[in-house]
Amino acid sequence: MHPGPRALPTAATAFLLLATLAGCGASEPVPETTTAAGEGATSYPLTVENCGQEVVFDAAPQRVVSLDQGSTEILLSLGLEDRIVGTASWTDPVLESLAEAGSGVPRLADEAPAYEVVMSADPDFVTASFGRHFVQGGVAGRDRFAETGIESYLSPTDCDGGVSINGGGTRTEPLTFDPLYQEIRELAQVFDVPSRGEDLVAELEARRQAAIAGITGTGLTVAFWFSDLKTPYIAGGLGAPALLADQVGAENAFGDLADDWPATTWETVVDRDPDVIVLADLARERWPGDQAAEKIEFLTTDPVTKDLTAVAEERFILLTGAELNPSIRMVDGIEALAAGLQSIEAAA
Repeated sequence: MHPGPRALPTAATAFLLLATLAGCGASEPVPETTTAAGEGATSYPLTVENCGQEVVFDAAPQRVVSLDQGSTEILLSLGLEDRIVGTASWTDPVLESLAEAGSGVPRLADEAPAYEVVMSADPDFVTASFGRHFVQGGVAGRDRFAETGIESYLSPTDCDGGVSINGGGTRTEPLTFDPLYQEIRELAQVFDVPSRGEDLVAELEARRQAAIAGITGTGLTVAFWFSDLKTPYIAGGLGAPALLADQVGAENAFGDLADDWPATTWETVVDRDPDVIVLADLARERWPGDQAAEKIEFLTTDPVTKDLTAVAEERFILLTGAELNPSIRMVDGIEALAAGLQSIEAAA
């Protein structure tokens, strides 16, 4: 267990509070529904091409296990909470707007569950945001689920050329919102609620457009730190944080690196000396430094990092882990990042 959150440096608190409040404009739910009954718009059998695999549905799934927070929050946003028999791998609390819907969903594990735990929920469908669950050493291969008649689905945000990025592949093109919207629409079609999918995509896109309206560029360089005190995982140039930086007109200080979250050294961070450091504030307690308070204490006391421009000027912005992953939370991330950068520029 890690120690509880420590007091933040006073001058940094204003930036952190503003960014946190901006991020609290969580996705508004799709118009409330009382049942996950289908719309009769999907024709079955339905075939979905999904990351190099063909998945066939004879009917809408009735019992789904969602292996990641991102995929679970999409299902909740589609009003499908009564179909979810298990969820896992959470970095943050559920969106406030989805808390009531998600309150009855069983948490199989805070991290990845064992295959036997998933099977104990008796699913007929398994979804995941990250392909690491479907490889050796993960939960189970997709073929193993298929052998027992359980269809599986991997988020298109984690697929490049028919290969999972987090399952051993490499991202070759920058992430956009298109694969996220594809995931929403495909899951809505699978569950025969396509209009809900269109409503959710429209709501997210309207919020994204509003958040970036009028932004022409900040001129600030930004580094995104997700986890690990000793060997920091800093966002590269092709994943979700790079997309956020691009949307708000900032420059990703590590944008030349292809991996989503390459491990680097503090000496390299010092060499690049970003103007702003975005800190993942994770609710989980998996590694030292998961929470932002621990990150700030490290940055301000370590002899290698304490003289960084962003540290000396206390230019920190908090985002949740989910806002830094490919998910519906990316829109919240854009809103919070834009507000935080505007505050920093105004104070300069």
